[in-house]
Amino acid sequence: MIRQDVVDRLYDCQVIDPRGEKIGAVKRVWLDGQTGDPVWASVHTGLFGLKESFVPLQRAELQDDNQLRVPVEKEQVKESPRIDAASDHMTDDEQAALYRHYGFGPQGTGMEDGGRQRTRGAGDQKARQQPAAGRQQGRARRGEDAMTRSEEQMRVGTERVETGRVRLVKHVVTEEKQMNVPISHEEVRVEREPVTDANRDAAMRGQDITEAEHEVTLHAEKPVVQKEAVPVERVRLSKDTVSGEETVSGTVRKEQIDVEDDRGDRGRRGRR
Repeated sequence: MIRQDVVDRLYDCQVIDPRGEKIGAVKRVWLDGQTGDPVWASVHTGLFGLKESFVPLQRAELQDDNQLRVPVEKEQVKESPRIDAASDHMTDDEQAALYRHYGFGPQGTGMEDGGRQRTRGAGDQKARQQPAAGRQQGRARRGEDAMTRSEEQMRVGTERVETGRVRLVKHVVTEEKQMNVPISHEEVRVEREPVTDANRDAAMRGQDITEAEHEVTLHAEKPVVQKEAVPVERVRLSKDTVSGEETVSGTVRKEQIDVEDDRGDRGRRGRR
């Protein structure tokens, strides 16, 4: 159980569930109106800490590493009833809704008949915000002349998400290719020369008159096509980071302090 003397240590400490899952950071502490014992803590949850949920401090444990272990699961806190944490105190209905959600009553007592407390009514357990030294929030106690004004501030960050995938795919494409190839061939040419003294002996060989035949083989070049696969280039994928700006918006709450002075004709009212 959390005692009154450690309340100031609770602010901004990390809240974890029984399995060690982080729930959020403590922003406000609520005390029992009768005993002054810490009863509830409001915790900022969500992606950017913009949601405020209530966790019970009964059976909670403040560890040496300044982490607050509560006896409820993280999902149970996220699904808890929405309570206006900016108010100075909780209503009976709000407390009853929280006790029903978490399944136990004040100071660890059980619940009966739809959430009715066994030992005392919800009105006896009206909680108010802890005005710890140097961290006071909400309505000032009687005899104090100062209070702290708080407001919500947006915390904007980024997270890395997958937007798509790019892959290299190789296809085979067939196309026509034309090339000019030089070729050559042989042709027959008939040459006639007169018989002279120089070639008479060769011309007079053989019989005088006879039939004869002489055959000449002709040659020609023809194009021959051969194909060979050769590497021509390499293609790879690379990534570049492009920076830009994007505008985000959200709603924030802030406290306003009214100055009331009821002194007859000299009464005045102001706002801070």
